[in-house]
Parts: sequence; C-alpha cells; structure tokens
Amino acid sequence: MATILKPDICVIGAGSGGLSVAAAAATFGVSVVLIEKGAMGGDCLNYGCVPSKAMIAAGRRAHQMRNADPFGIAGVEPEIDFRKVNAHVQSVIASIAPNDSVERFTALGVRVIQEEARFKDRRTVIAGDAEIRARRFVVSTGSSPLVPPIPGLDEVDYLTNETIFDRKRRAGHLVVIGGGPIGMELAQAHRRLGCEVTVVEASSALGKDDPELAAIVLDRLREEGIAIRDKTKVVRVERRGKTIVRVHVETESGPETIDGTHLLVAVGRAANVEALDLEKAGIDFDRKGIKVSDKLRTTNRRVYAIGDVARGLQFTHVANYHAGLVIRALLFRLPAREDRTLIPWTTFTDPELAHVGLNEADAMKQYKGEIRVLRWPYAENDRAQAERETTGFIKLVTDRRGRLLGATIVGANAGEMINMWSLAVSKKLGMRDIAGYVAPYPTTSEIGKRAAMAYFSDAARRPSVRRLIGFLRLFG
Repeated sequence: MATILKPDICVIGAGSGGLSVAAAAATFGVSVVLIEKGAMGGDCLNYGCVPSKAMIAAGRRAHQMRNADPFGIAGVEPEIDFRKVNAHVQSVIASIAPNDSVERFTALGVRVIQEEARFKDRRTVIAGDAEIRARRFVVSTGSSPLVPPIPGLDEVDYLTNETIFDRKRRAGHLVVIGGGPIGMELAQAHRRLGCEVTVVEASSALGKDDPELAAIVLDRLREEGIAIRDKTKVVRVERRGKTIVRVHVETESGPETIDGTHLLVAVGRAANVEALDLEKAGIDFDRKGIKVSDKLRTTNRRVYAIGDVARGLQFTHVANYHAGLVIRALLFRLPAREDRTLIPWTTFTDPELAHVGLNEADAMKQYKGEIRVLRWPYAENDRAQAERETTGFIKLVTDRRGRLLGATIVGANAGEMINMWSLAVSKKLGMRDIAGYVAPYPTTSEIGKRAAMAYFSDAARRPSVRRLIGFLRLFG
C-alpha cells in the first residue's frame, strides 16, 4: 500500500538547484519532500564542476613546474602519477559531499526519498512506494551528456564527463569530440598531465564566446600542443585493434582519419526529462527541456522547473539563481522573474574566459550601433607583470551614456574578476561609478578600472572641456 505524503513542496532532483530550494524551504519551517534517484549533489559535485576544476588544478601545478624559468627557478618535467591525480579529484568530491548528503538534509527536516520520480497526474508524483501530493512541485533533474548519433559510437568505449573522472591511468592520445567549454577545459587539463590531445569541432571551438577574446585562449592551447580541428565533422568511429579508436572526419579539404587511444564525447548536455511522465502532468517539454515562463512556471501552474532541465543556460550558478527566484515566489509570494542578461559564465581554461551581459555584436544590434567599446590589456597592469600573467585584456561595452551593457575578460583570474562586473550589470552602473571606486594596488582588478577611465579620455580632448578648465583657473 502506498504511503501518502502531503508536503508543502516536493523537489525532484538533488542537484544544486533542488538542494538550494529544499534547504531554504526547510529553514523557514516549510515541509519538504526531496526525491533523488542517483547521487546527492547531482552532476556538479559528482561529474562536473567540482571534479573538472580539481583536475584543472592538478594540470596547472604540472604546467607551473615546467615553466618556472622566468622566475629564476629551474623548470622541471613533473613525474605524474595519474592514480594519485584521480585520488586528488575523488578526495575533493568527498570533502564537499557531506554538505549535500542525505544525513544533512534529513537533519534540516527534509524528507529524502532515494527513488526515481514520475508524475501520476497533475497533482501527484510517485516515488517508490510513496505517493506525493504537494502544494507545489519543483523539477530540478538537471542534464546528462548528450551522445550524438555518430555511426560506430555504440561499438567503441567512449568517455563522457560522467566517466572520465574515474580513470586512474593516463590516456596516450585523447580525442575530444566537441570544442565547447567542457571539451576545451578537459583537453587542456589532460594535455598538461602528459596526454596527447586532439579536439574535433564541427563549427568553431569556443564558438559561443566573443571571437576576439576566444582566439587568445585557442592560441594558448595550441601553443601547449593541443591540436584543435575546427570545421571538422565526425562521420563515424571504429575500433582498430585493442588500443586504437579511429575517428573518421570530414574537413574542408576532404576526408581524414584521426587515431587515438581514448575518445571523449563533449558535444553538449541533454535535459533529464525522459522518465518523469511529464505528459501526465500536463507539462510541455521538448528535447531541450521543460518549457517555462520567465517566472519559471511550467504549463502546469503547480509545477516549477529550474536549472539545466528548464530550457536555457546550463550552469550550476543558474540553478542556484533559479532556486532563489522560486523560493521568493513560493514562500513569500514576491514577484520574481528570470533575467538572463544578469548571468555570467566562465570557461576555466588558462587563460580563463569570462563574460556577463551583452557582447559587442548583440549590443550593436540592440542599440543600433550607438555603443562604446573599451579595452585595457593585462600587460599594462603591474600585478600581471609581477606574476608574468600578461596575456589577455578586458572588454567593456557601454551605451552612449556610459552605462555598462556587458563585460568580457580573457586572462588570469578572469572568473574571479567577472564577479564585480556581474554586480555592475545587475545594478545598471555606469563608467562614472566604476572609475570612482578605489581598487587596492597592485591587483589585476585595476585593469577594469583603467578600461572604465578610458571612457572619459575623449572628454579630456574636447575644446569645450579645456576652455571650462581654463575659465575655472581664473578663480585661483
């Protein structure tokens, strides 16, 4: 006989967004049921952000050892024990896992059900032997690696971000299908850890980013020995012997083959919607995910969808942003609408590539060309010189009155620096605001302030401004 549960909120999916909703609601004394069929913490903790950044950190240490000569320290080729690299990655996951554990959420007062969830009707979800009839439902089931229909792929062993972090032996030659952020981050990390790496991309690597800044990242990756094959379509793959995977590609100059020892598929993410029986709940969806309004409500007004499963930007911080909006709506009946122009993102290559707001091309279209583009290079920053991290620049896009529309940074610590610009975009700050704040010296954040001050350089050359200054000097 089914157990009938009638909580205020039922959350389906214990990834970043779902956990945030459950924790916040429970903190305010609201009854919550949380359903998760897999690992608590979802993709970010177990297969995505956390393990990838741990591996990137290991690769960075190896790279620094090889390239210490400019600091007067002899560079050495590091001895890399891939088993210990894997242990490092797993220990980072283990150190964070208690924050997302069943025990922690049970202690908060959340009823955790470790089963697969599916809708029975518009008001009911089934999970194991429980039947949940909640006032509101929040679907936060995330996404999974998209596996394209490449002939032969199902006949070879291939890796995705869900399996690559289990490896304890170094790949001889890693062939990466997909030149987006995930593919490029893992390509560089593996190259620095001693693997030969080839990236195959059907269009342009890092094609969703500003091409002017993305080119700097791609140049660095090529300098480090990564083969990046743009405009190269994979037509089929096959196993050759026991250790070789042959990738057949079509290029602008004709067909070619690429032989590797391991294959990583990193062509994007697919929303996890299949097992939910969304049709029974009257929820519209397609292969890109659940259709939601700007209030994150589905076509069933009892049900919200957040994070990767809601059609839109697929980042952990987006899921957390969505969670905050839903909590405002569910608990406090406050108006809460998604604004995607506020969402920053960072590709954690070296150099990093970070962005928020409108890029130059979109701003030109939206403002009919009445924009200003401001740049300032890392090479003109004292801290960057001291750290020998002079590759890169910041690019600011403003309207004709100097209000910030967007910012893109390529260079060291760009992911940290973009935080301030995210705040500036969200608060609609202008160049006068940015130029007026005091930055500690020497820090790379001064790069952005110098770019903002460049906005006023034209004013200094105007005859009218100079006449005004001359007039004011008459008064002593």
